[in-house]
Amino acid sequence: MSTPPAPSASSAPSAETSTATTSPTSPAPSSRRHLLRAALTRLLSSLGVLWAAVTVVFVLSRASGDPVAQLLPENANPEQVAQMQATLGLDRPLIVQYLDFLGGLVRLDLGDSLLYREPVTSLIAERIPATALLAAAALLITVVVAFLAGSIAAMRRGTGVDRTVMGAVLVGQSTPAFWVGILLVLLFGVQLRVLPAAGYGTLAHLVLPATTLAIFSVAVVARLLRSSLIEVMGQDHVRTARAKGAGEVRVLLGHSLRNASMPVITVLGLELGALLGGAILTEQIFNWPGIGRLTIDAISFRDFPLVQGTVVLFAATFIVVNLLVDLSYAIIDPRVRTEA
Repeated sequence: MSTPPAPSASSAPSAETSTATTSPTSPAPSSRRHLLRAALTRLLSSLGVLWAAVTVVFVLSRASGDPVAQLLPENANPEQVAQMQATLGLDRPLIVQYLDFLGGLVRLDLGDSLLYREPVTSLIAERIPATALLAAAALLITVVVAFLAGSIAAMRRGTGVDRTVMGAVLVGQSTPAFWVGILLVLLFGVQLRVLPAAGYGTLAHLVLPATTLAIFSVAVVARLLRSSLIEVMGQDHVRTARAKGAGEVRVLLGHSLRNASMPVITVLGLELGALLGGAILTEQIFNWPGIGRLTIDAISFRDFPLVQGTVVLFAATFIVVNLLVDLSYAIIDPRVRTEA
């Protein structure tokens, strides 16, 4: 009985061929698909959150009262009131106003301000640079001061330096921002007269409002970074680096800070939204011509279109920043690409 011939070397799949088809340097298609699916899912959920925020601000602005009472004199007769309501479109059914508002929002047409009699988009565009400058300066102060404070406290854990830094951080987190702003104005603007107490236009005008806006965020980020660094610096790869003779600064910058930054980046995204919200009071205190002051004026006069426009801008900025933070995880930590 004859035996079948053995397979030749040319017909058998070689280990080199199979290894070449799954090269570790080539990105896995399934990982890319998972990451793309996660990005699309988060984008859709962000659009849903934005729609909910838009709806809430529309309903609450209508529930706050009739703006006609603010625009007409007290002795206005019913005919004048009805005419003003028809001019502003407030005599139409609420659902019609809502659908018109959504349609205009898609076209980036937020209507005309009742107070300024100008397009809302133009008013917001004029104020965005001032608010963006203030928020960017506050965020820069937050990142620099918080990373220094958190890193020093983590490297000197349990010492007097750690307790001093964390005590100062706790005071900053417990102090209302508007009260800090008033104290800074009284100290540096009135008593010492080294910085302008209010106004806009120079770098000196930016120091006090940006510091006021950043104090709470510095405290939050510094405490979180300290806790995260302490956890990471106790892991095996950090102990191995120390055993090989690496100094504390090299251990911090080369082995600990990047791994400890994941939760900090999430909080920084949230804090950017908090900075925009906190800018409302800060701009009022320092007479800063940004969107915060514009929002207060719009609320005071029940300017529906302007209130809706500013709140939609704040909500959209907050949502976009958090979406970018979620997507940045895949860049900072490659493990997220396969888990997405």
